Amino acid sequence: MRKRAKMRFMIILAFPLILVVVFGFAYLSFNGRINREISGLLSGEKPGAGTVVTQEMLKGLPEPVQRYLAYSGVLGKPIPRTIRLKQVGKIRQDEKSSWMKLEAVEYYSTTPPGFIWKAFLPTRRFPMTLGWDAYLNGRGSMLIKMLSLIPMVNATGIYIDQGAMMRYLNEMTWFPAAFLGENIIWKAIDDTSAEVTLTHQGKSVSATMYFDGEGKPTNFVAKRYRMVGKRYDLETWSTPFTGYGEFEGLKLPVRGQGVWNLKQGDLVYVDLEVTELEYD
Repeated sequence: MRKRAKMRFMIILAFPLILVVVFGFAYLSFNGRINREISGLLSGEKPGAGTVVTQEMLKGLPEPVQRYLAYSGVLGKPIPRTIRLKQVGKIRQDEKSSWMKLEAVEYYSTTPPGFIWKAFLPTRRFPMTLGWDAYLNGRGSMLIKMLSLIPMVNATGIYIDQGAMMRYLNEMTWFPAAFLGENIIWKAIDDTSAEVTLTHQGKSVSATMYFDGEGKPTNFVAKRYRMVGKRYDLETWSTPFTGYGEFEGLKLPVRGQGVWNLKQGDLVYVDLEVTELEYD
């Protein structure tokens, strides 16, 4: 009896350590997989990147877009090859869910267009949940794991492709010189807005961008697929910019929200702030 009791006691003592080892290995494995994808995104030739923006390149663009790019300060600066940034903020699934803090790092390539977003919830030091959202080789993917082991979201397919491509177009506001790339078309609407279209691998997404009189971007509105359980609904999606700052000598939006503009009302589901940003 004493031997069995001692054995049970040893198992109870060892169980937390076993969990730490299992979840630690899971984190190293999942995080390592993401990091390998990041290395692939950032490596290789980037044709067209490095082109210095000139006044001539702005000619023919809608007036609010010219105002926006001049305000941003892209003239005389090169189109970046890759971009790295860090974010802090909060996120939730729907209006009934509690907000959860997050920290994230994100990496972009401009040619070809692509990104990888790696999110740590609630913090990078204590990642109870690790997730990634990506647009690579014309395909979108999303994978979120609790304790880096238990899948909560694992999504791919045409609707995720569209959403990831739209996200990339939206986040080009953090490297606005790329809006002058050959894969971008601008169409005039009025004095404070313009339609922007990104084309890649035979597919296109379009959105309306809004600007104030100074040229500051104020909002981005588009149709994007929203995951609702096992189905996808095409909804109006917007990202109002709520804060501005300077990185790499440019004036950029550094804080904003993600909003689903639903029939029953607006759902703010994410609030993010860029804390670091650098170009390569």
